[in-house]
Amino acid sequence: MAKKKTTEGDGAADGSAAKPYVVLARKYRPATFDDLIGQSAMVTTLRNAFASGRIAQGYMLTGVRGVGKTTTARILARALNYEAPGIDKPTIDMPSLGVHCKDIMEGRHPDVFEMDAASNTGIDNIREIIESAQYTPLVARTKVFIIDEVHMLSKGAFNALLKTLEEPPAHVRFIFATTEIRKVPVTVLSRCQRFDLRRVEQPVLAAHFKKIAENENAKADDDALTLIARAAEGSVRDGLSILDQAIAMGEGHVTALKVRDMLGLADRARIFDLAEHLFKGDAAASLASLASLHHDGAEAAQIVSDLAEAVHIVARIKAVGEDPAGEALSVEEKRRGTALSAQLSMPYLSRAWQMLLKGIEETARAPDPLAAAEMVLIRLAYTADLPTPDELIRTLGGGTVSARIPAGSAPRVEAPSETRGPLNVAPQPATAAALGLDDGELFDSLDDGGEFGGLDEDVAAPPPVTGSGRDLRTFNDVIALVGDKRDAKLKIHLEDHVSLVKFDALAGSIDIFLMPGAPPEIANELREKLNAWTSKRWVVVLSKTEGATPVGVVRREREAAELEELKAHPAVRAVLEAFPGAKIADIRRLMTPAAMPDADESATG
Repeated sequence: MAKKKTTEGDGAADGSAAKPYVVLARKYRPATFDDLIGQSAMVTTLRNAFASGRIAQGYMLTGVRGVGKTTTARILARALNYEAPGIDKPTIDMPSLGVHCKDIMEGRHPDVFEMDAASNTGIDNIREIIESAQYTPLVARTKVFIIDEVHMLSKGAFNALLKTLEEPPAHVRFIFATTEIRKVPVTVLSRCQRFDLRRVEQPVLAAHFKKIAENENAKADDDALTLIARAAEGSVRDGLSILDQAIAMGEGHVTALKVRDMLGLADRARIFDLAEHLFKGDAAASLASLASLHHDGAEAAQIVSDLAEAVHIVARIKAVGEDPAGEALSVEEKRRGTALSAQLSMPYLSRAWQMLLKGIEETARAPDPLAAAEMVLIRLAYTADLPTPDELIRTLGGGTVSARIPAGSAPRVEAPSETRGPLNVAPQPATAAALGLDDGELFDSLDDGGEFGGLDEDVAAPPPVTGSGRDLRTFNDVIALVGDKRDAKLKIHLEDHVSLVKFDALAGSIDIFLMPGAPPEIANELREKLNAWTSKRWVVVLSKTEGATPVGVVRREREAAELEELKAHPAVRAVLEAFPGAKIADIRRLMTPAAMPDADESATG
């Protein structure tokens, strides 16, 4: 970790006037390779190269702003010219200041030339370097040319530099730094050893800032340092500038609240509150949360961006788990993100992410960013309960729909279809009562290719409820009516996520138990739609006890059993054995057991 290597900004010990204040980014600038954070790969490579004497004539340092390119170049120049009692050769290990170290680190050594290519782009500037390279160093071992933002050089300047760069005098080394490595000609890159300085990870940055705050006799909360590290986006210099400002604003105590106010960030807990409102489809609460955040100083575009980041946190936790995904997250973010990841499907999170990305762009371009942000939230809230594309595909194909669970409800655990055990087509004990029959009345669970729940001929069915174009004698008839009305979403929930406890067609009463994954408002929705579709008033009651197995589950069990029965038929089995790779892809019509030939007859005839 970086330690204080200079005394810049310290007051004189004898009580004389203190020196001008030095910002933290300069005060804690690394002076050795051991002080660099987050660049272990580069340090290891250079250490091995110096130890073996494989020192290149040119180095190319690239990376985003503030990761330490210029500082690394100065440390490298110091290593090339390190000279101390008992040490007179290039070395990475520099335990103390050598003869030339102080002048090199302060940028005033006569044999270490620093040039900013942004303001010295022409060929004449490079000619000066080429001419200077011919002369031996004045006082040091090696003459070092450091060219910052080298990608800004003109084409002619690059061409003039090529020959000297490829075959420089033995006493010359070149060190280049750039943030735009793609703009540097390949002919220059091929003549240099390239080192990509990485963005410093958030936990490493936060720990680094904590030590610096302690050195400055300032108190900094962990959550505040995490916010600063996140805002720095991997840049040590940017993070130190923010920390410097936060210490001044907090009068020596850096808190998360003050950092958010300073940076205009929204409170992360309130962002997760907003996300939960959206996932529940509560547009009114979502807009109220947005207005509250905006009133407290958060920009509309930043709120949408923070919301997208929250969705990313939830999706990442769902994909890789809390521990791998939560390294840079606060305790609150981990807790809220983990809870939401258990309730939301990955397709839904992907759709929300795409909508928010588009929303960020819209908000940035809109003349009224707040209005644009409100429209983004309204779209998200009103699409919260829509099926995702994969659910629609499975619905159209007759498959099972894994419905999204609204935030705040218990997660539904569903085993993958390929891992489900043997299926049983026998009617469940509560099925007869659930269909409105007496305890002694039974039904045929498998009739001749008919619908599930067909009644025995001797059983007297209740009078039908008319006025809807379909007789409503059983709960299956209700589901069929919903299908006739083309309400696919309600039909799916009734088939797969509702357990029927009791059905009374005469009284117009339906008792249901909601399976995990069923929307809590499904009872009211079913009642209102039945009232509108029929000439009868209906009452739909939620039961606390589970009744019959959902009809969709029973249907799939029956179909699976029929498929297994078909596979066991001698003729089909013979075809499958003759063609090992063959599979039954679809069944157009199931033969009844009575119509299927006897195994003995098929064997003889």
